[in-house]
Amino acid sequence: MTTPGSSAATTGGIDLSVNEFWELSLADRHIGFAKLRELDAPQFFPDPETPFTAPGGGYYAFVKHADVVEASRHPDIFSSARGSTSLVDLPVEFNEYFGSMINMDDPRHARLRRIVSRAFTPKMIKKFEDDVQRAAADIVNGLLATGPCDFVQQVSARLPLKIICDMMGIGDEHYDMVLRNTNLILAGGDPEFLSADIDQAIGQILTAGADLAALVTDLASQREASPGEDLITALATANVDGEQLTPAELASFFILLVVAGNETTRTALSHSLVLLTEHPRQRELLLADFDGLIPGAVEEIVRYVSPVIWMRRSVTKDTVVNGHQFREGDRCALVYWSANRDESVFDDPLRFDITRSPNPHVGFGGAGPHFCLGAHLARREITVMLRELLQRVPTIRAAGEPDRLLSSFINGIKHLPCEFD
Repeated sequence: MTTPGSSAATTGGIDLSVNEFWELSLADRHIGFAKLRELDAPQFFPDPETPFTAPGGGYYAFVKHADVVEASRHPDIFSSARGSTSLVDLPVEFNEYFGSMINMDDPRHARLRRIVSRAFTPKMIKKFEDDVQRAAADIVNGLLATGPCDFVQQVSARLPLKIICDMMGIGDEHYDMVLRNTNLILAGGDPEFLSADIDQAIGQILTAGADLAALVTDLASQREASPGEDLITALATANVDGEQLTPAELASFFILLVVAGNETTRTALSHSLVLLTEHPRQRELLLADFDGLIPGAVEEIVRYVSPVIWMRRSVTKDTVVNGHQFREGDRCALVYWSANRDESVFDDPLRFDITRSPNPHVGFGGAGPHFCLGAHLARREITVMLRELLQRVPTIRAAGEPDRLLSSFINGIKHLPCEFD
């Protein structure tokens, strides 16, 4: 049995908890994570005062696929209740406000997921899928009318947000507000969206959350008087064994849905254009047999991109994971971005290969109760959007370097010029 090591002595200067690491090129970050995976045990990183973290102890980075999967299987030991999106302890109310059930353990997590899942009926899912097709067609119509543009603004950011707003029954007049507040909540340390002053940044995030919560709470009140065929109505009226969502639970779930659902698909779609531009042979393969290869292509995009870079867990009792001892109260970051490039699991992991099989990636999280509730919808959105793009605009390509989000949490692209013949 071994005790996890200290990063200062063993990582060769690699420090995941500082801005400088996340400002490195992707190639250099890959090299850094590969070095960490070579080490015997998860490494400890102290928390300096940066936009990503704040003083508060530190955390262990789980960078190997086996460690991420094992921790995901045991939510009773690797808890989400102290927060999953911050490496420092925040007030419980803050965590639940912005994270809903991803910041809960059973039985509260199971109760909320059970009620929410009841709203996703086969009829509702079929409606979502039809909405995706119509939205993708409209977006490509707009792209062809606009010409070369910012692909993120014109395509990848529009599709998931349009779908979520349509699902919830939110009118187009709220689109810009929802997008603006979503960008704020997931800004990481990027100065394009958030103040460099930590107190001001927290205020901006809280205000963004309050605006989104007020929107859905007001709409839920309207649906009580006039029910619709939308997700707000379904969620507000979903009843499981006499239990329903409270207004606060509905608001926090909406924030989770609009933030997580929007960002994951937007990030995957933005990166997909970069990948298909940089790997023309893969594009040719996909165009030659789209229906046959798109399921594997979507999984490979999600693996390669890993839209959510990590999630945090907190150890509830002394435990051993794959031979390494952890203590009650330890914080751990499950680094999906690194696990999805683990050489012991993926052959030539830095190769983008839409025919890769098997592909046991953790891009939607590890197996367990916190596996992404929206994985099916995300896969559908990516599939439909790529089909519409590649059939109607087959020469579309990235026309420059992506402007990447400065964040350790989301592997985002803020802007991406595109061109087509």
